[in-house]
Amino acid sequence: MKPAKKLPVTISILTLMSLTLMACNGTGATDSVSQQTAATATQPSTGSNESPPSDAGSEAAKRSYTDYKGHTVEIPASPNRIIFSGETFSDLLALDVKAVGTDMNRMKGSVFEDQIQHVEDIGFPTSLEKVLALNPDLIIVANPDETAYEQLSKIAPTLMFDTFAPLEKRMPELGDILGKKAQAEQWVADYEAKADVMWQQLHSTGIQADETASVFTYYPGDRLFVMVSTGLSQVLYHPNGFKPTPNIQQLLDEQSGFKEISMETLPEFAGDRIFILNPVQPEAQKSTQDMMNSTIWANLPAVKNGHVYTIDIAKSGSDAATREWLLQELPSMLSK
Repeated sequence: MKPAKKLPVTISILTLMSLTLMACNGTGATDSVSQQTAATATQPSTGSNESPPSDAGSEAAKRSYTDYKGHTVEIPASPNRIIFSGETFSDLLALDVKAVGTDMNRMKGSVFEDQIQHVEDIGFPTSLEKVLALNPDLIIVANPDETAYEQLSKIAPTLMFDTFAPLEKRMPELGDILGKKAQAEQWVADYEAKADVMWQQLHSTGIQADETASVFTYYPGDRLFVMVSTGLSQVLYHPNGFKPTPNIQQLLDEQSGFKEISMETLPEFAGDRIFILNPVQPEAQKSTQDMMNSTIWANLPAVKNGHVYTIDIAKSGSDAATREWLLQELPSMLSK
């Protein structure tokens, strides 16, 4: 999971008029909306969103659904042309769902990149023209911006989806939206069983029950982040896995996804095991190298003990495919 890029969205009156004409007349126009992800979010309530009976599965069937931000929308009972814009795209692959569109830039370097050649790129920021051309019957977005939501909802039923929710909550919620809740729940059960086996094996090879771990990454602008409840951290802080350090636990209690810190405070967050997410941007790569050449870094216990591990940030997400891949990759990383 990547730290959110908060990009302001400004839309002119002329653009809104053009979008209205597109929705009514089917004519094309070019526009875009900014994407962003939420660092923290209220967990979705699924009490009133149970999947409909099987006889509601025809293309024409609709049902009311309320997303985690409170939008109540009439959505297809069995959507066929889905656009999903968010960092957990491979959750759909785990449910055997083929989306028609996504922001392909998010998928570069991912463990599932070769599985999505059929998916059309809707751009970043999102191109309304591209979305309209794909004729979706359901749009699912991680972006919590209300202006962007209003534009997309003029094209097709649109839901905001909490991609920062824990896997065991997120997958059944997505399954409910797509009419595949039972399949999603079974997938989670199978994944958790495999995760339990992995941690048992790791403990049998020397990982101690009370060991702590932390995940760090740099972004351009010499910005250092500790990852708290996103991506790789969700895997590491398993009930049978590594423990968060006290400062990271405090952030978890505050429901933070990540936090920007200074390099001087690095020792306050560093655990017995340190995982570095290799950034994509050259500027951030240089900042990472500068940190690793510093005295502060050299004096960390994890560094002295050789307990530092690196992984490309694109392969550190909390999406379903990456989570399964990490179950295979972690034992290999920790054995080095």
